[in-house]
Amino acid sequence: MYQALRPSRSEFVPVRTLRYHVRTWGAPSPSRPPLVLLHGWMDVAASWQFVVDALASERHVIAPDWRGFGQSDGGPVDNYWMPDYLADLDWLLDHYAGDAPVDLIGHSMGGNIAMQYGGVRPQRVRRLVNLEGFGMPVLQPSEAPGRFGKWIDQLKRLHKGEMALASYAGPEGVARRLMKTNPRLSQDKADWLAGHWSVARARAEGGERWEILGDPAHKIINANLFRVDEMLALYAAIEAPVLAVVASDDSLQGWWKGRYTLAEFQERLKSVRDVRLARVTDAGHMLHHDQPGQVAALIEPFLTGEGP
Repeated sequence: MYQALRPSRSEFVPVRTLRYHVRTWGAPSPSRPPLVLLHGWMDVAASWQFVVDALASERHVIAPDWRGFGQSDGGPVDNYWMPDYLADLDWLLDHYAGDAPVDLIGHSMGGNIAMQYGGVRPQRVRRLVNLEGFGMPVLQPSEAPGRFGKWIDQLKRLHKGEMALASYAGPEGVARRLMKTNPRLSQDKADWLAGHWSVARARAEGGERWEILGDPAHKIINANLFRVDEMLALYAAIEAPVLAVVASDDSLQGWWKGRYTLAEFQERLKSVRDVRLARVTDAGHMLHHDQPGQVAALIEPFLTGEGP
């Protein structure tokens, strides 16, 4: 199994009405701001371990499990909303950084949150790295009736127990599932991740099953239409330099089949006043798992102002 070079510490922080789980590495430094890492959808904070280990120098790193993921509370809810993540992040930065700006890195959903937060609280972000946080395709107003109907239908399915996440006989089953989703993921990393991504829970009928540490309510679509104009306004309000990193595999083509393209995403990035682009080779969407060394080699000089 993968052996962490820089083991994390685990702690719990009150955030609004929730008990947030946060992993930290290193110690605070008066000469360097905290490095805050935001994981993506159906991921956990421990997923950053490979990148933390690949950093050339030690940093004070803070990585929360988002609400309803990992060991963080989700609250008595049956769906999740983007503005809550922004407020949760603000609370976490109050706790860990006070008024001082931080270096902010997000992957996928976490990258989208980082970009939006950078526009909402530009004074709190010193440098920002977006790893495959693309946003969503353009949605037309004519799609609203069907989308609201789908949202309600999914809520009903959730309450009937029809949207439960898969469970597994043991952690090796979780590891196999991770490797099926990401063929580049090595066995040692999959085994390590399985122990942080899932937990054994007893069943009423006897025995136990390993369940993913994620609330099934995260599978409910957002009822509101994604607004590109709002996102571009947030992009334009970002004051920090931004590094946008994509993988060599075209995730957008795989997901949207031409409905939303990498070229469109790059066009949107033109709204950011100070942005540079980078690419990680031999990697898919989970580029922080596939090539943590490349990711670390890109972000470290960017955070120190030495490139790219």
